[in-house]
Amino acid sequence: MLAAPAEAAAVEEPPKAPTPPPPAVPTSAPLDVTVDDVNDSSLTIKWNAPETIGDSGLDGYTIEYCKDGIKDWVVAQEELTPANRYCIKNLTAGDMLHVRVVAVNPGGRSEPGTLAEPVPIREIGERPKIRIPRALRTRTVKQVGEQINLVIPFLGKPKPAVSWLKDGQPVDTKRVSIRNSDRDSILFVRTAERADSGVYEITVKVDSFEDKATITLQIVERPGNPASVKLVDTWGFNAALEWTPPKDNGNTEITGYTVQKADRKTGEWFSVLEHYHRLTATVSDLIMGNSYIFRVFAENQVGISEMSTVTKEVATIHKTGIVYMPPEYPEHDFSEAPKFTTPLNDRAATVGYTTKLLCSVRGSPKPKIEWLKNRVIIGDDPKFRKISNQGICSLEIRKPCTFDGGVYTCIAKNAQGEAAVSCKLEVKQVILPGAEKDK
Repeated sequence: MLAAPAEAAAVEEPPKAPTPPPPAVPTSAPLDVTVDDVNDSSLTIKWNAPETIGDSGLDGYTIEYCKDGIKDWVVAQEELTPANRYCIKNLTAGDMLHVRVVAVNPGGRSEPGTLAEPVPIREIGERPKIRIPRALRTRTVKQVGEQINLVIPFLGKPKPAVSWLKDGQPVDTKRVSIRNSDRDSILFVRTAERADSGVYEITVKVDSFEDKATITLQIVERPGNPASVKLVDTWGFNAALEWTPPKDNGNTEITGYTVQKADRKTGEWFSVLEHYHRLTATVSDLIMGNSYIFRVFAENQVGISEMSTVTKEVATIHKTGIVYMPPEYPEHDFSEAPKFTTPLNDRAATVGYTTKLLCSVRGSPKPKIEWLKNRVIIGDDPKFRKISNQGICSLEIRKPCTFDGGVYTCIAKNAQGEAAVSCKLEVKQVILPGAEKDK
């Protein structure tokens, strides 16, 4: 009997074939195909690279064109061009051309990037250019009921086509009248309303060339009356009042309040505080034996509110004997945790123009005020000026840049507690008309 071999003979496996590389894939379409220049015999176009190129790279671009109404596309160049700009020459004046750009790589041709509309082959006498008057380059403020008559001059030959949008939508021709000439466009509103506020965009177009500009309109009016007024306390010859801001600020910020008193016997009103910025006040020097009611008006840059809010409670100043014996009251603890009576409001500022953030706080003992930007304490940076006076807290930002935008927080602290309010500040860069094209 034969013995079995100690080890089985090893079986060699055949070598595996190498994995073939994935097939090349065409790029995505070239982006933003636009006209760069045109005359009677040539057309220059430009475009941006495709969003997706892939691992196989990009061999170049081919430019094709065809006349309007004809489906046969003509290749403009013999070899692929690596540039993102190309001039098609030897064209016929008066033709309307469709143009497309195709990216080519080892995977083949991409989807074409096409001009939005056909281009007339002719000399442009003068490219369109809008010249916004200096007074309209920032926010334009008008009052309700005023007439709006904005004249926007422009250049362009032959006569440009002019269009207007309001907040991205066509203007309401029932509210806004547009008159266009060869040199300017006039936006006219006979009687302004709050709804006319917004961002108006004018577009001036000559063939495939255009220029755009925006104008911001803010229509304001007098504010509504304060939402509520309360008689908080009466002592001696004094009365303490507290009120809340109006629900309608007239489309612009509240700048102050007017406080008036009236003796119940005569009913005549007298102003005791004007252009007052806080939401609490103490009225002093009241007459013994008389009863008073109070009312408060709100005020903005247009004027004071047409109506006021009157206290429901009556402040009665009681009579005493010839020898005044003050009543004995238990000692009152006036300690109070900080409470912001006016919050910070979100603001928008312009680069280089100093802006100010305002709020008001009360508390006893007097709170310590800290300012933070994006949760970081603002130290003794000379760019910032911090002021706290009689409960009014302000932060002045001198000549801000875009990096000064962010979330600003005011924190008030005392032994009783702390409170905080925040707002967003957006610092915008003024872009002069035509600045992007000059780039």
